[in-house]
Amino acid sequence: MPTPENIRAARLDQPKLRERDLSDQLGISEAQLLAAHCGQGVTRITADLERIMPQVENFGDVMALTRNESCVIEKTGKYGTYRSGGHAGMILNEEIDLRMFPKNWVHGFAVEKTLDGGATRRSLQIFDAAGDAVHKIFLKDISDSTPWEGVVAELRAADQDPSLTVSARQPVDPAKGDPEDAAKLRTAWDGLTDTHQFQPLMRKLKMNRLGAYRMAGAPYVRKLDTSAVSVLLEKVAGSGLPIMVFVGNVGCIEIHTGRFETLKPMGPWLNILDPRFNLHLRADHIAEVYQVTKSTRWGDANSVEAFGADGLLIAQFFGVLAEPGAAEKWNALLAELPGEKQVEPV
Repeated sequence: MPTPENIRAARLDQPKLRERDLSDQLGISEAQLLAAHCGQGVTRITADLERIMPQVENFGDVMALTRNESCVIEKTGKYGTYRSGGHAGMILNEEIDLRMFPKNWVHGFAVEKTLDGGATRRSLQIFDAAGDAVHKIFLKDISDSTPWEGVVAELRAADQDPSLTVSARQPVDPAKGDPEDAAKLRTAWDGLTDTHQFQPLMRKLKMNRLGAYRMAGAPYVRKLDTSAVSVLLEKVAGSGLPIMVFVGNVGCIEIHTGRFETLKPMGPWLNILDPRFNLHLRADHIAEVYQVTKSTRWGDANSVEAFGADGLLIAQFFGVLAEPGAAEKWNALLAELPGEKQVEPV
């Protein structure tokens, strides 16, 4: 483990390298990289949702960023209508839509970084116990930066030590589920009336999503080709069809609902580059894709869900059922995606 002094020296040697890339190079977490710079543009802050969320509202429009190993989602909007909760906090408004899990909000930092040209980029960054990024909030040119110093003072932690101890990173759960429970799974699946009932069902059956999808079979699941996500985004871009995109990690899920115009593939990356919505997805990380149908009281909810080779849920894509005609267009689009005609029951 390099000392804070060594970490700062490495940062000076490679000023243009992204924090995430530099931390990987040094064999440390991104949170440890930031902690080493406490007092040099970095301030440790509380990671308490209840204190952070009301303060962020003071900045007006900001950029919300949530990532996992294979996908990054960025939305511009205002942090309003925060709802507290013991298990999960929520922000749900027109542009910023977040589900936040406070037990995994462990380390927090306020960061001021001088960019080429002399401008200062300000952000609040939250990390889990392993020091991996959970959620980041970036001030933009359109943000009100006037409250920044007051917000940082309000959130400032007593501990400003440049050394940071982190826990071991928890591995992603592989597919989990006993094939002998497949019949129970299908029977319970038939009883769903809301998509939010699926996770409690998984816990009850001691399964996870990937394990359930592998064994459920038609008409619940259709296995798709790994190219299906790229095909899906190409068909939706500029079509006027609204969709929902979910990207998350252990501490936060960020959601986009609406249309998007601009898709620009670049190497292995699929990039949505709209003015207030960006997505960066590593298509080469996708190992399994499923079209999933869950019954709700408003009709079937059909999603496309992409997983990495280690079982990581990379991203989920849903249709928007509320808009007239959108569900039918979404379902027709899904029927055209490359993949198996059906998944045979186990």
